[in-house]
Amino acid sequence: MCHCVVQICLLRLSSVHPHKCTNCIFIEFCRLDYYGKRLQTQKDLQTNACLAPTKPVPPFIREALKKVHPEVSDKYYGCGLVVPECLEGCRILDLGSGSGRDCYMLSQLVGENGHVTGIDMTEGQLEVARTYIDYHMKEFGFKKPNVDYVQGYIEALTEAGLPKNSYDIVISNCVVNLSPDKKRVLAEAYNVLKDGGELYFSDVYSSARLPEEIKTHKVLWGECLGGALWWKDLLQLADEVGFSPPRLVTASIITVDNKELQDILGDFKFVSATYRLFKIPKGNDKTCQTIYNGGITGAESSFQFDCHYTFKANEVVEVDAEVASILTHSRFTENFTCQPPGGSSTSCGAKPKVSVSFKFLDVKLSGF
Repeated sequence: MCHCVVQICLLRLSSVHPHKCTNCIFIEFCRLDYYGKRLQTQKDLQTNACLAPTKPVPPFIREALKKVHPEVSDKYYGCGLVVPECLEGCRILDLGSGSGRDCYMLSQLVGENGHVTGIDMTEGQLEVARTYIDYHMKEFGFKKPNVDYVQGYIEALTEAGLPKNSYDIVISNCVVNLSPDKKRVLAEAYNVLKDGGELYFSDVYSSARLPEEIKTHKVLWGECLGGALWWKDLLQLADEVGFSPPRLVTASIITVDNKELQDILGDFKFVSATYRLFKIPKGNDKTCQTIYNGGITGAESSFQFDCHYTFKANEVVEVDAEVASILTHSRFTENFTCQPPGGSSTSCGAKPKVSVSFKFLDVKLSGF
């Protein structure tokens, strides 16, 4: 695209959004140009950041994906899969929903009594998603749609008409890194979540803070690398917004096959990681033992909560304060029995451990 056309596009965007800084307008242009025009299918991607799942896909999710229309799947650019557990009847918001693949998959899993909303800034992607609403409802056997799509910015959810305290889960698949204001994205997600709600998202993280040369490279932005957050900064941002400390679920190394991009990136390393953050009360400091009662679809006998805790049905596990508070204040409450050591109780807490999740990710980044 010639320089003069880029300037005209940036001027148009700045006139529509005069409150945004020049750098933010540039980033927004990159997002619109790369995802709205340059990418046509997944084959156009130049790294594996948006492709490789970080853990095996359960059969029930594979079956749900099979029912998604091929065009919706082909024009989807998320990194792997973002599918939290215990979804029946939930209200879910997908940030940067794109062509709608995750929304349609999740709309099957929440069932006809649940609901999924997708928000995206790109008209072309939303057009694809909306085209197949009736197709998917018929495919799922639902009498009425349980999915809808909203055009807007992930930094301005309430401005887009999404009500506060209304969602059980907010998900995002390789999108937060595309925002110039990641703290605002987290804050908006926090606002629209119900008490006890969860932000469950997959994104790209770097081994250190990135220089401007990488941050302002259009292709690297589009490939989810230029806007990657230094993973240690996520901990601070989450705390400032009000979320519980991030819990790492999975992480996988990102490879870059393009020699030109490799030269620009130099020694910087990247991982695709999935985290879960909860909107729960803070301050619990009691010890706790918990028993997983089973009952979660796809995890009836064993439930992997994060990279540190895997709960087997009917086994007693001592958990830290963060997890104890999550299990007693979120949608997982009915699936767990909690008690303090030496007694019985329905509420519990434990002294926090030192960010095991982040140590795990540090090993991933330093090990290659």
